[in-house]
Amino acid sequence: MTGTLKGWVEVAGEILSPEETLFRVRSNPLAATAFGGEFSLEWNNCTARDRLGIVPGPGPAGKITCDGDAIGDVYPRYPVMDLETAICEAVRLRSSQGVVALSGGVDSTLVATLARLPCLAVGLEGSHDLERASRAADLLGLDCTHFTIRTGDVESALVRILGAIPRKSPVDAAIATTQFFIARAARDRGYDRVLTGQGADELFGGYARYLNARDIESQLARDFATLGAQAERDQAVAALHGVLLSMPYLDLRVVNAAHALPAERKVSGSLRKVALREVAGKHIPHELAWAEKKAMQYGSGIAKEIRRLARNRGCKNVSEYIAELAGNQMESP
Repeated sequence: MTGTLKGWVEVAGEILSPEETLFRVRSNPLAATAFGGEFSLEWNNCTARDRLGIVPGPGPAGKITCDGDAIGDVYPRYPVMDLETAICEAVRLRSSQGVVALSGGVDSTLVATLARLPCLAVGLEGSHDLERASRAADLLGLDCTHFTIRTGDVESALVRILGAIPRKSPVDAAIATTQFFIARAARDRGYDRVLTGQGADELFGGYARYLNARDIESQLARDFATLGAQAERDQAVAALHGVLLSMPYLDLRVVNAAHALPAERKVSGSLRKVALREVAGKHIPHELAWAEKKAMQYGSGIAKEIRRLARNRGCKNVSEYIAELAGNQMESP
Protein backbone atom coordinates (compact mmCIF):
# COMPACT_ATOMS: atom_id res chain seq x y z
CA MET A 1 0.00 0.00 0.00
CA THR A 2 1.55 3.29 -1.10
CA GLY A 3 1.74 6.23 1.22
CA THR A 4 3.74 7.32 4.25
CA LEU A 5 2.88 8.15 7.84
CA LYS A 6 5.23 10.13 10.03
CA GLY A 7 4.17 10.09 13.67
CA TRP A 8 1.01 8.38 14.88
CA VAL A 9 -2.77 8.65 14.50
CA GLU A 10 -5.67 7.98 16.85
CA VAL A 11 -9.42 8.12 16.47
CA ALA A 12 -11.59 8.55 19.57
CA GLY A 13 -8.78 7.36 21.83
CA GLU A 14 -7.79 4.30 19.79
CA ILE A 15 -4.39 4.32 18.10
CA LEU A 16 -4.52 3.18 14.48
CA SER A 17 -1.81 1.13 12.86
CA PRO A 18 -0.04 2.75 9.90
CA GLU A 19 -1.77 0.24 7.63
CA GLU A 20 -5.22 1.07 8.98
CA THR A 21 -4.50 4.80 8.81
CA LEU A 22 -3.51 4.65 5.15
CA PHE A 23 -6.39 2.33 4.28
CA ARG A 24 -8.89 4.83 5.67
CA VAL A 25 -7.56 7.84 3.81
CA ARG A 26 -7.09 5.94 0.55
CA SER A 27 -10.72 4.87 0.78
CA ASN A 28 -11.84 8.40 1.68
CA PRO A 29 -9.39 11.31 2.12
CA LEU A 30 -11.88 13.08 4.38
CA ALA A 31 -11.49 10.26 6.92
CA ALA A 32 -8.52 12.31 8.16
CA THR A 33 -10.99 14.87 9.46
CA ALA A 34 -11.38 12.72 12.59
CA PHE A 35 -7.68 11.97 13.07
CA GLY A 36 -6.07 12.94 16.34
CA GLY A 37 -2.48 12.33 17.29
CA GLU A 38 0.73 13.82 15.96
CA PHE A 39 1.21 13.05 12.30
CA SER A 40 2.05 13.97 8.75
CA LEU A 41 0.47 11.83 6.04
CA GLU A 42 1.16 11.50 2.32
CA TRP A 43 -0.74 9.24 -0.10
CA ASN A 44 -1.37 9.44 -3.82
CA ASN A 45 -1.45 13.21 -4.43
CA CYS A 46 -2.87 13.98 -0.98
CA THR A 47 -1.48 15.17 2.34
CA ALA A 48 -2.80 15.66 5.87
CA ARG A 49 -1.22 16.97 9.06
CA ASP A 50 -2.36 17.10 12.67
CA ARG A 51 -4.44 20.06 13.75
CA LEU A 52 -1.64 22.06 15.40
CA GLY A 53 1.14 21.00 13.04
CA ILE A 54 3.19 19.21 15.69
CA VAL A 55 4.76 16.93 13.10
CA PRO A 56 6.46 18.64 10.13
CA GLY A 57 5.60 17.62 6.61
CA PRO A 58 4.15 18.78 3.31
CA GLY A 59 0.88 20.65 3.31
CA PRO A 60 -0.48 23.10 5.87
CA ALA A 61 -1.15 22.16 9.47
CA GLY A 62 -4.67 20.95 10.15
CA LYS A 63 -5.57 20.60 6.46
CA ILE A 64 -6.33 17.76 4.08
CA THR A 65 -5.08 18.54 0.58
CA CYS A 66 -5.39 16.68 -2.70
CA ASP A 67 -3.67 17.80 -5.89
CA GLY A 68 -2.62 20.95 -4.04
CA ASP A 69 -6.13 22.00 -3.06
CA ALA A 70 -7.43 22.03 0.51
CA ILE A 71 -10.49 19.79 0.68
CA GLY A 72 -11.11 19.61 4.43
CA ASP A 73 -9.93 20.33 7.96
CA VAL A 74 -8.30 17.91 10.39
CA TYR A 75 -10.42 18.61 13.44
CA PRO A 76 -11.23 15.66 15.70
CA ARG A 77 -14.16 16.28 18.01
CA TYR A 78 -13.72 15.06 21.56
CA PRO A 79 -16.21 14.98 24.42
CA VAL A 80 -15.80 17.72 27.00
CA MET A 81 -13.29 16.63 29.65
CA ASP A 82 -12.03 18.14 32.87
CA LEU A 83 -8.36 19.05 32.80
CA GLU A 84 -7.09 16.08 34.79
CA THR A 85 -8.93 13.55 32.60
CA ALA A 86 -7.70 15.28 29.45
CA ILE A 87 -4.05 15.25 30.57
CA CYS A 88 -4.21 11.62 31.68
CA GLU A 89 -5.68 10.58 28.34
CA ALA A 90 -3.16 12.61 26.36
CA VAL A 91 -0.24 11.02 28.20
CA ARG A 92 -1.76 7.53 27.95
CA LEU A 93 -1.94 7.77 24.18
CA ARG A 94 1.74 8.69 24.00
CA SER A 95 3.11 6.19 26.51
CA SER A 96 3.39 3.05 24.40
CA GLN A 97 7.00 3.88 23.60
CA GLY A 98 9.67 6.48 24.05
CA VAL A 99 11.36 8.39 26.82
CA VAL A 100 10.37 11.48 28.83
CA ALA A 101 12.54 14.59 28.91
CA LEU A 102 12.59 15.37 32.64
CA SER A 103 13.72 18.74 33.98
CA GLY A 104 12.10 18.49 37.41
CA GLY A 105 9.51 21.19 36.74
CA VAL A 106 5.80 20.57 37.14
CA ASP A 107 5.19 20.17 33.38
CA SER A 108 7.64 17.37 32.69
CA THR A 109 7.34 15.75 36.12
CA LEU A 110 3.59 15.26 35.73
CA VAL A 111 4.08 13.73 32.28
CA ALA A 112 6.83 11.47 33.61
CA THR A 113 4.85 10.15 36.56
CA LEU A 114 1.77 9.48 34.41
CA ALA A 115 3.70 7.87 31.55
CA ARG A 116 5.96 5.69 33.74
CA LEU A 117 8.46 5.58 30.91
CA PRO A 118 12.21 5.89 31.30
CA CYS A 119 13.34 9.50 31.67
CA LEU A 120 16.38 11.47 30.69
CA ALA A 121 17.70 14.76 32.00
CA VAL A 122 20.27 16.95 30.27
CA GLY A 123 22.28 19.94 31.36
CA LEU A 124 25.76 21.22 31.95
CA GLU A 125 27.52 19.98 35.06
CA GLY A 126 25.93 21.42 38.19
CA SER A 127 22.97 22.84 36.29
CA HIS A 128 19.61 23.56 37.87
CA ASP A 129 17.77 21.06 35.66
CA LEU A 130 20.04 18.13 36.48
CA GLU A 131 19.62 18.79 40.19
CA ARG A 132 15.84 19.23 39.97
CA ALA A 133 15.39 16.18 37.76
CA SER A 134 17.42 14.06 40.16
CA ARG A 135 15.25 15.22 43.07
CA ALA A 136 12.02 14.48 41.19
CA ALA A 137 13.21 11.07 40.07
CA ASP A 138 14.22 10.12 43.62
CA LEU A 139 10.90 11.21 45.11
CA LEU A 140 8.81 9.43 42.46
CA GLY A 141 10.94 6.35 41.87
CA LEU A 142 11.50 7.20 38.22
CA ASP A 143 14.13 5.58 36.04
CA CYS A 144 16.10 8.65 34.99
CA THR A 145 19.43 8.82 33.19
CA HIS A 146 21.46 12.02 33.43
CA PHE A 147 23.40 13.27 30.42
CA THR A 148 25.94 15.96 31.23
CA ILE A 149 26.56 18.33 28.33
CA ARG A 150 30.23 19.08 27.78
CA THR A 151 31.01 22.77 27.29
CA GLY A 152 33.23 21.87 24.35
CA ASP A 153 30.24 20.39 22.49
CA VAL A 154 27.99 23.46 22.60
CA GLU A 155 29.47 25.55 19.79
CA SER A 156 29.67 22.67 17.30
CA ALA A 157 26.06 21.81 18.15
CA LEU A 158 25.06 25.43 17.59
CA VAL A 159 26.54 25.40 14.10
CA ARG A 160 24.44 22.37 13.17
CA ILE A 161 21.36 23.84 14.80
CA LEU A 162 21.60 27.17 12.99
CA GLY A 163 21.55 25.28 9.71
CA ALA A 164 18.29 23.60 10.67
CA ILE A 165 16.09 26.12 12.47
CA PRO A 166 14.08 28.76 10.59
CA ARG A 167 14.49 31.62 13.13
CA LYS A 168 17.99 32.30 14.40
CA SER A 169 17.34 34.59 17.36
CA PRO A 170 19.36 34.12 20.57
CA VAL A 171 16.31 32.72 22.37
CA ASP A 172 15.50 30.28 19.58
CA ALA A 173 19.12 29.19 19.35
CA ALA A 174 19.40 28.57 23.11
CA ILE A 175 16.16 26.59 23.31
CA ALA A 176 17.04 24.63 20.19
CA THR A 177 20.47 23.80 21.59
CA THR A 178 18.91 22.32 24.71
CA GLN A 179 16.51 20.32 22.52
CA PHE A 180 19.46 19.16 20.43
CA PHE A 181 21.11 17.53 23.42
CA ILE A 182 17.82 16.04 24.62
CA ALA A 183 17.27 14.42 21.21
CA ARG A 184 20.87 13.23 21.05
CA ALA A 185 20.59 11.64 24.48
CA ALA A 186 17.39 9.87 23.44
CA ARG A 187 18.98 8.56 20.26
CA ASP A 188 22.00 7.31 22.18
CA ARG A 189 19.65 5.29 24.38
CA GLY A 190 17.84 3.83 21.37
CA TYR A 191 14.67 5.96 21.45
CA ASP A 192 13.07 7.81 18.56
CA ARG A 193 10.22 9.44 20.52
CA VAL A 194 10.64 11.97 23.33
CA LEU A 195 7.69 13.13 25.44
CA THR A 196 8.09 16.76 26.48
CA GLY A 197 6.24 19.39 28.47
CA GLN A 198 6.01 21.98 25.70
CA GLY A 199 2.90 24.09 25.47
CA ALA A 200 2.11 24.14 29.17
CA ASP A 201 3.37 27.69 29.70
CA GLU A 202 1.30 29.06 26.82
CA LEU A 203 -1.82 27.18 27.87
CA PHE A 204 -1.72 27.72 31.63
CA GLY A 205 0.11 31.02 32.08
CA GLY A 206 3.60 29.93 32.99
CA TYR A 207 5.64 32.93 31.96
CA ALA A 208 6.51 35.69 34.42
CA ARG A 209 5.13 38.33 32.06
CA TYR A 210 1.61 37.07 32.70
CA LEU A 211 1.81 38.39 36.26
CA ASN A 212 1.76 41.96 34.94
CA ALA A 213 -0.41 41.44 31.86
CA ARG A 214 -3.44 43.70 31.64
CA ASP A 215 -5.29 41.15 29.54
CA ILE A 216 -4.00 37.68 30.33
CA GLU A 217 -6.32 35.90 27.91
CA SER A 218 -5.16 38.03 24.97
CA GLN A 219 -1.53 37.44 25.91
CA LEU A 220 -2.12 33.71 26.20
CA ALA A 221 -3.84 33.67 22.80
CA ARG A 222 -0.90 35.46 21.19
CA ASP A 223 1.58 33.08 22.77
CA PHE A 224 -0.49 30.03 21.85
CA ALA A 225 -0.38 31.16 18.23
CA THR A 226 3.43 30.82 18.29
CA LEU A 227 3.40 27.13 19.19
CA GLY A 228 3.38 25.96 15.58
CA ALA A 229 6.60 27.85 14.89
CA GLN A 230 8.10 26.52 18.12
CA ALA A 231 7.24 22.96 17.12
CA GLU A 232 8.81 23.52 13.70
CA ARG A 233 12.02 24.68 15.37
CA ASP A 234 12.20 21.89 17.92
CA GLN A 235 11.26 19.09 15.51
CA ALA A 236 13.88 20.31 13.03
CA VAL A 237 16.55 19.95 15.71
CA ALA A 238 15.24 16.59 16.93
CA ALA A 239 15.27 15.35 13.34
CA LEU A 240 19.04 15.83 13.24
CA HIS A 241 19.14 12.75 15.48
CA GLY A 242 16.24 10.87 13.89
CA VAL A 243 13.98 11.69 16.84
CA LEU A 244 10.39 12.97 16.97
CA LEU A 245 9.11 15.06 19.89
CA SER A 246 5.69 14.22 21.35
CA MET A 247 3.74 16.90 23.24
CA PRO A 248 0.90 15.73 25.52
CA TYR A 249 -0.10 19.26 26.55
CA LEU A 250 -0.84 20.06 22.90
CA ASP A 251 -3.31 17.21 22.60
CA LEU A 252 -6.59 18.87 21.58
CA ARG A 253 -8.33 17.42 24.64
CA VAL A 254 -5.93 19.32 26.88
CA VAL A 255 -6.05 22.43 24.70
CA ASN A 256 -9.84 22.47 24.85
CA ALA A 257 -9.88 21.94 28.62
CA ALA A 258 -7.32 24.70 29.14
CA HIS A 259 -9.14 27.16 26.90
CA ALA A 260 -12.33 26.56 28.87
CA LEU A 261 -10.69 27.78 32.08
CA PRO A 262 -11.00 31.44 33.13
CA ALA A 263 -7.82 33.49 33.43
CA GLU A 264 -7.89 33.42 37.24
CA ARG A 265 -7.57 29.62 37.15
CA LYS A 266 -4.25 30.09 35.37
CA VAL A 267 -2.69 33.16 36.97
CA SER A 268 -3.76 34.24 40.44
CA GLY A 269 -1.81 36.79 42.47
CA SER A 270 1.81 35.69 42.34
CA LEU A 271 0.95 32.13 41.27
CA ARG A 272 1.22 30.85 37.71
CA LYS A 273 -0.14 27.67 36.10
CA VAL A 274 -2.54 27.29 39.01
CA ALA A 275 -4.94 24.79 37.40
CA LEU A 276 -2.10 22.63 36.11
CA ARG A 277 -0.39 22.62 39.51
CA GLU A 278 -3.64 21.59 41.19
CA VAL A 279 -3.93 18.62 38.84
CA ALA A 280 -0.27 17.78 39.32
CA GLY A 281 -0.71 17.88 43.10
CA LYS A 282 -2.93 14.83 42.84
CA HIS A 283 -0.14 12.80 41.28
CA ILE A 284 3.17 14.21 42.50
CA PRO A 285 4.39 15.67 45.82
CA HIS A 286 3.29 19.20 46.67
CA GLU A 287 6.85 20.50 46.64
CA LEU A 288 7.24 19.42 42.99
CA ALA A 289 3.81 20.58 41.89
CA TRP A 290 4.20 24.11 43.23
CA ALA A 291 7.93 24.82 42.87
CA GLU A 292 9.09 27.41 40.35
CA LYS A 293 11.61 26.40 37.71
CA LYS A 294 13.82 28.16 35.23
CA ALA A 295 13.09 27.95 31.49
CA MET A 296 14.96 25.11 29.80
CA GLN A 297 17.67 27.25 28.21
CA TYR A 298 18.53 28.67 31.65
CA GLY A 299 17.91 25.56 33.73
CA SER A 300 20.17 23.49 31.49
CA GLY A 301 22.95 26.08 31.64
CA ILE A 302 22.96 26.43 27.86
CA ALA A 303 22.08 30.15 27.73
CA LYS A 304 24.90 30.99 30.14
CA GLU A 305 27.37 28.91 28.13
CA ILE A 306 26.36 30.62 24.88
CA ARG A 307 26.96 34.01 26.50
CA ARG A 308 30.42 32.83 27.59
CA LEU A 309 31.21 31.62 24.07
CA ALA A 310 30.11 34.96 22.64
CA ARG A 311 32.42 36.85 25.01
CA ASN A 312 35.32 34.56 24.18
CA ARG A 313 34.85 35.36 20.50
CA GLY A 314 34.92 39.04 21.25
CA CYS A 315 31.31 39.54 20.19
CA LYS A 316 29.38 42.49 21.61
CA ASN A 317 26.40 40.29 22.42
CA VAL A 318 24.84 36.91 21.74
CA SER A 319 22.99 38.20 18.67
CA GLU A 320 26.30 39.08 17.02
CA TYR A 321 27.73 35.70 17.96
CA ILE A 322 24.75 33.82 16.55
CA ALA A 323 24.87 35.85 13.33
CA GLU A 324 28.59 35.08 12.98
CA LEU A 325 28.06 31.35 13.48
CA ALA A 326 25.09 31.33 11.11
CA GLY A 327 27.14 33.10 8.46
CA ASN A 328 29.98 30.61 8.82
CA GLN A 329 27.51 27.76 8.57
CA MET A 330 26.09 29.14 5.33
CA GLU A 331 29.55 29.61 3.83
CA SER A 332 30.72 26.07 4.62
CA PRO A 333 30.51 23.53 1.74
